[in-house]
Amino acid sequence: MSCVLAIESSCDDAGLAVFSSEAGILYESTQSQLNLHRRYGGVVPGLAAREHLRSIPLLLEDLRESRNMVSQGSRDVAEINRLAVTTGPGLAASLAMGLQAAQALAAAGQKPLQGVHHLRGHLLSAWIPLFEREPASFHSRYSDFLPQLALLVSGGHTLLLELEAHWELRVLAATVDDAAGEALDKGAKLLGLPYPGGPEIEQEALGGNPHTYDFPKAFVKAEDRKFSFSGLKTSLRYLLEKIPNEAFPSQRADLCASYQKTVVDTLCLKTRQMLLEKRFASLGLSGGVAANGLLRAELEALAREFSIPLLRPHPRHAGDNAAMIAFAALMDPKHTQASPALEPSWRL
Repeated sequence: MSCVLAIESSCDDAGLAVFSSEAGILYESTQSQLNLHRRYGGVVPGLAAREHLRSIPLLLEDLRESRNMVSQGSRDVAEINRLAVTTGPGLAASLAMGLQAAQALAAAGQKPLQGVHHLRGHLLSAWIPLFEREPASFHSRYSDFLPQLALLVSGGHTLLLELEAHWELRVLAATVDDAAGEALDKGAKLLGLPYPGGPEIEQEALGGNPHTYDFPKAFVKAEDRKFSFSGLKTSLRYLLEKIPNEAFPSQRADLCASYQKTVVDTLCLKTRQMLLEKRFASLGLSGGVAANGLLRAELEALAREFSIPLLRPHPRHAGDNAAMIAFAALMDPKHTQASPALEPSWRL
């Protein structure tokens, strides 16, 4: 049995997880910095790194206490035989906090250490529920779901990828400017909503009519293998300039619903175009925006239309977390760093 302890600290959340090749997740915890960065309307890199310096030792102490309680209960505690850590892409100072902690633990325990690509972690997070349902047969059955068309959508990335045998991947489409999550956050700021904006827009949109405003979509042709959301944000800004201040409160829900629908429709349009080009065995959804209910519902409908399963992460694994890093280290060691080094701009 292989058992991995992983650390994730690519941005503002610090995560720790232990994942077993036989039993799945044995421990996981995340320290969020949301309340700190909300005051500034976005992530402040220096503050994020400082908080990691405080929170990673707390996570390690909690893990130690949890494992002590399990062993005192006369149950076997799986031996951690290697470590993994996110080494990129991400904020350099934040990544460094996690890497230094992982290197110290690896040296103290004389364990091997793997550097994991943050986006590969997100991609494979969609497979964790499948592993949990059938851990014994996962390695013999996962190829039944390949090739997969994977949509990775977050605050920093919007990608459509083809995931192939042995976890090889090919980028099919990427954003040329803002990511979808970034567009939601920036749109929310224009609408006077707090950070992070995506969940705020989703909540506000529940009371609105998504057909009230017709926002533009970029690169709608099938041959346009790319996304763009900067024009959408600009369109919202110009529209808001035309709405009188006294009328804005009554229209905000409709604005949120229409804006969110445009983001989701753009993502689903390009996904549909790719599904029409080639036969895929499954559809994958991952990244922070995977928590958006409208996007999940639309992709579930799309998967049913093409008679393929949709693989998506547990809600707690949509955002940054260490379980996905541990899982990627276990399932895809070929694409990890044997000698981990910081790669803040590490490309897929």
